[in-house]
Parts: sequence; C-alpha cells; structure tokens
Amino acid sequence: MTSAAIYGCSGHRLTDAEKAFFADVRPWGFILFRRNVDSPEQMRALTGELRDCIGDPLCPILIDQEGGRVQRMGPPHWRKYPPGEAYLKATNDPLAARELARLGARLIAHDLRAVGVNVDCAPVLDVPVPGAHDIIGDRAYAHDPATVAQLGRAAAEGLLAGGVLPVIKHMPGHGRAFADSHHDLPVVHAGFEALDDWDFAPFRALSDMPLAMTAHVVFDAIDPKRPATTSKKAVRLMRDHLGFGGLIMTDDLSMKALSGSLRERAEASLKAGCDVVLHCNGDLDEMLLVAEGSGKLKGQAAKRAAAAMARIVHTPEPLDEPEARTRFAAMLEGKLDAARGPDVGEAQA
Repeated sequence: MTSAAIYGCSGHRLTDAEKAFFADVRPWGFILFRRNVDSPEQMRALTGELRDCIGDPLCPILIDQEGGRVQRMGPPHWRKYPPGEAYLKATNDPLAARELARLGARLIAHDLRAVGVNVDCAPVLDVPVPGAHDIIGDRAYAHDPATVAQLGRAAAEGLLAGGVLPVIKHMPGHGRAFADSHHDLPVVHAGFEALDDWDFAPFRALSDMPLAMTAHVVFDAIDPKRPATTSKKAVRLMRDHLGFGGLIMTDDLSMKALSGSLRERAEASLKAGCDVVLHCNGDLDEMLLVAEGSGKLKGQAAKRAAAAMARIVHTPEPLDEPEARTRFAAMLEGKLDAARGPDVGEAQA
C-alpha cells in the first residue's frame, strides 16, 4: 500500500539503498531539486527509476519550477523564467499579465512533462505586506489579493493545460510572515478579519485546485500554539472556511520552523489533517524517521490523492513551442532582459 509521503533523493541517479527504501515504503510521490538536475536525458532516466521503484508509471513527481529565485531546471538546457512579480511589471495591465502568466506556465509545463515531471509546486498565492520577510518577495504575483488570485489562476490553468498539476502554496498564507520558515517559526499576530480579507482570499478563490501546500506559520487568530501544518484548527479552516477539497501536503518537514523529531513532525501533520507529508533533502536516515511517522495513504486522503491525479491531462493542449516562446519573449522584451536569461539556443551557442 502507498505511504502518505513524498520524498527527495540525493543525486542524479538513485543509489541502491534509495531504491530499496522506496520499494519498501512505496511513497505517494517524489520531489526533485537542483542537486537532481543535470540534463534532459539524465532527468528522464531518474524519473523513470523513481517510478520503477514503486511500480507506478504515473506516480506524482514534483519540482519547484516557479521562475526567478525558485527554479530547479535552468540554463543551458532550459529557459530561465522570470519571477512571479515580473508578469504584471512587464505589462502594467492585469489582463495582459494574465495572458503572460498562463503562457509562461504552459511553457514550463512543456519543459517538465518532457522529462517526466507531472507536478509543479506553483503558483505562489501568498500576498506580501510591507516589512514582511523577503522569502516571498518577488515570488508573489502582486501586492493585492485580487490580482494574486487572477494571475495565480492563470498560471495554474497554464500548467493544467500542459498536463502538469499545480500546487497552490503556502496555504493559508505566508506573505505576512516576518521570518523565513526555513530557519525560524514565523508568528503572525493579525486579526482574523484582516487575514480573511488579505491572506486567505487567493486560496479561497483557487479552492478548486487539486493540490495545496501548507505554511509553517503560526496564526494567533487560528491557533496560537501550532503552525498551520500541524494545527487541526488551521487545516479545518482550509477545508471548511476556504473550501479546499483537494489534497493537502505539508511544506518540507526538515525546515527549522517545525519542532520535534522527524517522526513526530510527520505524525503531528497527519494527525492535524494533512493528507501527505513532504521531506525534501534526500537524507536517507531522515527519510527512515519520516517513514516511521507517515503511515499509509488511506481513507479520504487516498480519495483526494486519486482525484488530484485524475486531473492530469494526458493529451496536453496543442502548443506551437517556437511561436509560443517567441511571443513570450516579445511580451517581456526590453523590460525583463535580466530576468529572462538566455534562450536554450543562445546558451548552447
């Protein structure tokens, strides 16, 4: 039976120990990072190995391919995409920005699908506030919830059209955090009404999406004792108040915002109502501990996982790739040269 976990791996190919571990625990999915990326041929071999380990040719393989600072696949083999805020800045027009965000996501989906990746940990739906930590920063599409929701939906639809599932993150909102949850536990003191109008709004607007990732953030107005990832109250809010019916995964359990052993973190997350836990760093000793606390994917969580995977379009929307890339570059031309980076052909020349 599948376990309620997503794991990373250590390098460009699997070690024998990793193959044995994955075959034994049969995780729901896998996640790749820059350490796992070399070339298209290598990535296709790695994603094939991962799926072979668990005997599932369609299992989810995730990556963070937002663009900007958070892009695991880049030059010389893949285009460097701009960060989220670039779409609105390039056009200064929400309607044009929506077209651009959807086109960028559709091209990203084309890149991912070609190497066996079928889930992108994007779009970011966090809405920054003045003075917040820049861990979100230019990853945000805008500085108001309505525009974030509009551009986030455009990006999500571009991914879906290309046969890749989007993951909305970081639910119910990381934009107000004054600390980086990779290193510290952020605590948000805003009142519920302010959170509901600002932080939560984009997630409510995209509650029909298949997958979501939690925020390792404490919200005093929801649960002053626990970050959203391990809070029953916060997960209940995601389900009942925000109306999210898809699969909820944790953010990375190895981040320092969480406390306790990795086994305890996994147990607490699932007990709170998360469907699957995510462990990213590829450390096998740590993964063994996560496996002790993650258990099997069953019940409603298994149904939500199956429903999410059923959203994958196996015949993507037609794409004239050269034309699309030319149009995408033209819409950014002259304003985002630094963010664009070289095209694949330029980088290989």
